[in-house]
Amino acid sequence: MPLIRKVSCVLLAIALASILNGCWNRREMNELAIAVGMGIDKIGEQYRVSVQVVVPGEVTSQKTAGRSPVTLYKTESATVFEASRKLTTISPRKIYFSHLRLFVVGESLAQEGLGEILEFISRDHEFRNDFYVVIARETSAESTLKITTSLENIPVTKMFASLETSEKNWSPTMTVNTDELIASLVSDGKQPVLPGLRVIGDQEIGGSKTNTERIDSPGNLQLSGLGVFKNDKLIGWLSEEDSRGYNYILNNVRNSVGHIGCPNGGKVTLEITRAHSSVKGTMIGERPRIEIGVRIEGSVGEVECAGLDLTKSATLFDLEKRAEHKVTEIMESVVEKAQKTYESDIFGFGEAIHRTDPQAWKTLKEHWDDRHFVHLPVTINVDFKIRRVGTVGDSFLNKLKE
Repeated sequence: MPLIRKVSCVLLAIALASILNGCWNRREMNELAIAVGMGIDKIGEQYRVSVQVVVPGEVTSQKTAGRSPVTLYKTESATVFEASRKLTTISPRKIYFSHLRLFVVGESLAQEGLGEILEFISRDHEFRNDFYVVIARETSAESTLKITTSLENIPVTKMFASLETSEKNWSPTMTVNTDELIASLVSDGKQPVLPGLRVIGDQEIGGSKTNTERIDSPGNLQLSGLGVFKNDKLIGWLSEEDSRGYNYILNNVRNSVGHIGCPNGGKVTLEITRAHSSVKGTMIGERPRIEIGVRIEGSVGEVECAGLDLTKSATLFDLEKRAEHKVTEIMESVVEKAQKTYESDIFGFGEAIHRTDPQAWKTLKEHWDDRHFVHLPVTINVDFKIRRVGTVGDSFLNKLKE
């Protein structure tokens, strides 16, 4: 055998041996504690890290011991990394964060700033980018991770599913992952927003097994508004209606429900089945302007009006105009609040100007939020079309009232 072939065989054998040797940093599943939820609060000068960990025997086994399917570990330290590693002093296994579903930040800590927390998350290789970030509104992050749920065994899984379901079917809510959050933080022309998570009802019972044994759970978790940021600091909240307007502007509405008034009193409820918005920035001289166009398609879902005949085109035209007016009002309201109350460009209008005129943006970006954005003219055009009216034209309620 020629020497070159012998050398080739030896190198091939070494390469195969290195592959068969396995992963150098492998860890067995029975050595890890799988974290699904993580919360961070600030207690004085210390960070409190709370972690919701799955109890494997209560989740995978058909016969359970009747224990909670999750447990909560918490520690405090001067930095987030130290506190997370300090969890090994109370957990029999090392906490594994690669399956994290929800990251909760306490409201008071969010007001101080998210920068140091996000720096740790983005640097640590165990954290992926497929979990959602929320703000614990009017409570601590630890408290939200204590609430037990009945429909889902793992509470954080319930909130993860609620975020995704609500985003698809209810326009005031949205999901934000770490990549999206950091991208907004480092952007010159867009400030971040994050969804709020509130504990409703009895918080003490909500953290006990009793909460899942009753039909009407005394304590529960509810998504509540969008938090407005200036750089990395939480400065306020959008109401449910303002959050709806924000998502219309950002083209985040997939499906939703809302009502409008009838000509003679009462309400018509419309289901939004399709929506698309576009934001265009222009420069007129040295002044920036924003134009927003929104196209919406919907259907009639409920009628509480007297004498409303949905078989007439004039009736549908009137309802469409009323819907356009209401959506426009909602969008104008949230723009005004962002400009006058918060002075924070949460819509990315600055990015739109940057795309249109990069040279002009160089002179505008330094004082964009406090000088230019607050006086920015914003024109909104809404086109609403009703495509379906349901299976009946005239509501039977009209006949009951005759």
